[in-house]
Amino acid sequence: MLTSFLDYFRSVMIRKVEGVDDEKLRWSPVPSGTCLGGLIKHLAYVERYWFQSVWAGREVAFPWTDDDPDADFRLDPDDTADSLIDFYRQECDVSRQIAAASALDDTVTTPRGEISMRWIVVHMIEETARHCGHADLIRELVDGAVGD
Repeated sequence: MLTSFLDYFRSVMIRKVEGVDDEKLRWSPVPSGTCLGGLIKHLAYVERYWFQSVWAGREVAFPWTDDDPDADFRLDPDDTADSLIDFYRQECDVSRQIAAASALDDTVTTPRGEISMRWIVVHMIEETARHCGHADLIRELVDGAVGD
């Protein structure tokens, strides 16, 4: 049930970004600069962080630094809706493989303490759903598209 909810919200995020042109992908209604492209890019890196880096202990790259903790929200000049959706799908596929190889009650020790795969999946549901809400509002403002 938990992974099904996570997959549902992953698919919602993709639908919120599908079909937008480059200008709409980058448009932001808020001072922080949050945009559709930045939201899906951020979620791709969050997938990578929790499943690959934290859980699996892999050495993987991230755009953020201590001096620039929100770099994953910013778009590169060559980012497109299709390229970001592909990136997000790839990261989600890797996350699914890692989660499928683990029991929900398996744990890993982190600097934050011991966390379970269940904690990671529940956290990812919360994180993804929250950003789907942001994307829903931005997409409606961009072109009037509503619904999940």
